Amino acid sequence: MIQLSNVTLKRGAAALFTGFDLTVHAGQRAGVVGRNGVGKTSLFLLLRGRLLAEEGEVRVPRSWTIAHLAQETEASPATALDWTMDGDRPLRTVQRRLEAAAAHGDDGRLAALYAELEAIDGYTAEARAGRILHGLGFDPDDFSRPVADFSGGWRIRLNLAQTLMCRSDLLLLDEPTNHLDLDAVMWLEQWLVRRDGTTLLISHDRDFLDRTATDIVHLGGGRARTYRGGYSSFERQRSERLAHERAAFERQQRRAREIRVFVARFGAKASKARQARSRVKELERLALAAPAHADSSYRFSFPNPEKVSNPLLLMEDASFGYRGNPVLAGVHLTLPPGARIGLLGRNGAGKSTLMRGIAGELPAAAGSLERGRNAPVGYFAQHTMETLVPSKSPMEHLAAADPKATDQGLRSYLGGWGFSGDAAFARSAFLSGGEKARLALALIAWRKPAVLLLDEPTNHLDLDMRHALTVALQSYGGALIVVSHDRHLLGSTVDELLLVADGRVAPYDGTLDEYRVWLLGRGDPSSPAESRPLRDAAAERRRAGARARARVKPLRDELRAIEAELEELQSKLDAITSELADTESYRRLDGGEVTDLVARHKRYRARVERLEEEWVAASEKLDAATAA
Repeated sequence: MIQLSNVTLKRGAAALFTGFDLTVHAGQRAGVVGRNGVGKTSLFLLLRGRLLAEEGEVRVPRSWTIAHLAQETEASPATALDWTMDGDRPLRTVQRRLEAAAAHGDDGRLAALYAELEAIDGYTAEARAGRILHGLGFDPDDFSRPVADFSGGWRIRLNLAQTLMCRSDLLLLDEPTNHLDLDAVMWLEQWLVRRDGTTLLISHDRDFLDRTATDIVHLGGGRARTYRGGYSSFERQRSERLAHERAAFERQQRRAREIRVFVARFGAKASKARQARSRVKELERLALAAPAHADSSYRFSFPNPEKVSNPLLLMEDASFGYRGNPVLAGVHLTLPPGARIGLLGRNGAGKSTLMRGIAGELPAAAGSLERGRNAPVGYFAQHTMETLVPSKSPMEHLAAADPKATDQGLRSYLGGWGFSGDAAFARSAFLSGGEKARLALALIAWRKPAVLLLDEPTNHLDLDMRHALTVALQSYGGALIVVSHDRHLLGSTVDELLLVADGRVAPYDGTLDEYRVWLLGRGDPSSPAESRPLRDAAAERRRAGARARARVKPLRDELRAIEAELEELQSKLDAITSELADTESYRRLDGGEVTDLVARHKRYRARVERLEEEWVAASEKLDAATAA
């Protein structure tokens, strides 16, 4: 059992923990959450003995072996397989002793050591290391490559492989999913659930925590509070507690109501397909969780584009690749306004290649790609953060993007993205990875793109920011394409899935849960018989989905046209309502102008009511066509 009692830990002159108590029982898998800077990583350093508390006690059983995920890797000449096997310390100890005994010709010692090697499953170590590497996305050809040949992100994966190879009693994983794709995240979940021992996880991936954590440890205000269950359970429990304890109850409920209104308005629309129905469940869960994030400092949105073409993009038989080597071929994609697409596929399958092609960073090697006149693209990828100028502050970056904007307008906008006060003037060189990601997203949103491309946008973002990003994307009116290992973000923001595999891009008509089942069956070398029917079933679903989409496309276009007009009218109604509610308006306007405002409000309200009736009727026709 791990026990911290009345711990005080300081960071400089400020106290990070005060009167800190925490108990973690053997066998628990505890997710450690809290805002950036509350001490999550410091807690791990305390448990490893790398930090010493000013006061209190930190008790970890002396007999326990502790494994932790290192965030940096040396450019080692060791192969990926050897690097992974180095995590098994007893194995390496026995192997060194075997070498020494063989060098001295000590046959008696050799016999005893070979028996010890068998007792610790040393003969299966290479196979175990290979399974871990395969699960984390490495191909067999990679096993013999030197660690120094891999990029930074892949070296972190090798660190994770080495950590998982360790025979640990306590496993400490700090952001293990940051450099993984969705496939590797799903494999890691299975591995952790099957593992014996105690595990502490720092993660900002709520679905990952839901599937792996037995408990959630929330850090805040220098204290820790433990909640039983996964992250969704923690949100519900914390929401209930805050509702009773905090004076901000009304503000919390107002935020929850805003999301429920969204669910109520689009609920009928979202009942058209299994994927969309799962989105409604995600939205309802988000509404329940809203109070747990009510004290978040993030308040932002993605403004809707002012003009949009239809279609925004048309891709016919397009191919993309690098230096003459094709990655994707025969890609057909029509992107209408309001499309919400999630891309699935293994690492290296070509998801980022497709995104670069849509963004215009990678020209089509064959086929055609036509863009609408009003189809500006906002593209977020990991290299986007590298384009920030280290010497410039968030204010300077935003002012350069829009020289006509006022300082007050820029500061107010940046405040919603978490850059308030002095943070708006800090040089980018001193920003954390999460802060750089937020700034890059803020700059993209400011430009009001008609097409928003997000390639792993949640890396480095904390849970409050992920929640705010999800809410903002739900109300974004442009076309959205997302690549993410964060299934909650995908499930809450996209209505359509595309599978990138074997050099092709095809519709995937299952749900994310079905994709997970298919993927794990397909990816497990021990179950080839299971994977074929899953693949065949998925192919048939895609064909049936293509036929259904051709049948319902005119009905869906009609529904989108109604929704676009509804949104425009609702915006006008809101503006008039605000003006009529402002007492200053009656001093500024004469009687005729006020009468005109009232008349327009009545006219718009009547039109909205008629459109809502048309929307319900169109939704019912679309539901019937989809069910046919």
